[in-house]
Amino acid sequence: MAGNHSRNKGYRGERELVKILQEAGIKAKRVPLSGATEFQKGDIVFKSGSRQYNIEVKRRHKVNSLLYNMLENSDFGALRADNKGWIVLMPLETFIRLLNQEDENGHFRDDDKGK
Repeated sequence: MAGNHSRNKGYRGERELVKILQEAGIKAKRVPLSGATEFQKGDIVFKSGSRQYNIEVKRRHKVNSLLYNMLENSDFGALRADNKGWIVLMPLETFIRLLNQEDENGHFRDDDKGK
């Protein structure tokens, strides 16, 4: 039974994030049977410019407070485990703003042009 509860919580998290992204104008969709097949990676897919991205969604009762603490006084956080690459952490609102600044070719629009 605990497995069903955890899976359902994951589905709810995926649907919640898809809805937020779609309301922000990002054409995101949930990947059916994500995690059950090697066909498509990630739980959510979306396109920005000419590139397709995927998002792995994890919804937990507890998340390491370090992640949230990093963003208390900064726009982004960056962390790296030994022998691994860097990961950049940001609030969802910042992520959406950055995506909405990309043009159809995946380049960022220059808001300062002509000023």
